Amino acid sequence: MRQQSLSEEGFEKYRKPTRRERFLEEMERIVPWAELGAVIEPFYPKPAGAGRRPIGIARMLRIHGSFEFRVG
Repeated sequence: MRQQSLSEEGFEKYRKPTRRERFLEEMERIVPWAELGAVIEPFYPKPAGAGRRPIGIARMLRIHGSFEFRVG
């Protein structure tokens, strides 16, 4: 029988959240993503024909928001 280590047993519950995790949790709590997406959606490019498909609205909003929160 092999001895089990803490990493195999679920040491995750004892670890401290990182600054990145805390930042993303706060951003999720503060920003109304669904409402912002609904406002922008009529003006966002639609995937049509060949070529690169546009990135999803939710992903673009989160990328833009993370830059604004960190810098601003």
